[in-house]
Amino acid sequence: METKTVKLYSLDYNNVKTYLAASLFILGNLALPQLFHLIPQGGITWLPIYFFTLVGAYKFGWKVGLLTAVLSPVLNSLLFGMPLPAILLKSVLLAVAAGWAAHRFQRISLPILLAVVLFYQVAGTLGEWAMVGSFFRAVQDFRIGVPGMGLQVAGEYLLLKYSLQ
Repeated sequence: METKTVKLYSLDYNNVKTYLAASLFILGNLALPQLFHLIPQGGITWLPIYFFTLVGAYKFGWKVGLLTAVLSPVLNSLLFGMPLPAILLKSVLLAVAAGWAAHRFQRISLPILLAVVLFYQVAGTLGEWAMVGSFFRAVQDFRIGVPGMGLQVAGEYLLLKYSLQ
């Protein structure tokens, strides 16, 4: 059985590639939610705002992930009125968790990606609950967004393992 090696990077803020990569992922995080919002409840079901944050942080390190995690929700909020606090919190948690997991394990696997997604969702849900004061509203991603979490895990795995070399 052939094993395929996947290259993971840790770009620094003094590297122009950091900003180029983050810019591409931010553009992806602007376009993908707009496509999913053409489907009724597509945004809250498929959680597309997080897709390229996870890719960027896992493949290129937490610094690319953090730039993507902060600027994507802020720009989506300014341009399209997307709600900011909870999405920003979850995006930052995702970037830090994905960057840490990639650095720690130096490989891509479905269980690792599942753990990253569950971590940012659980921690983000607790933070959102504290912000909005409604447990029912805070667990919306677990009530409605499970398909999006599945897409993140499976889609990211396939993208990272077979496309982004």
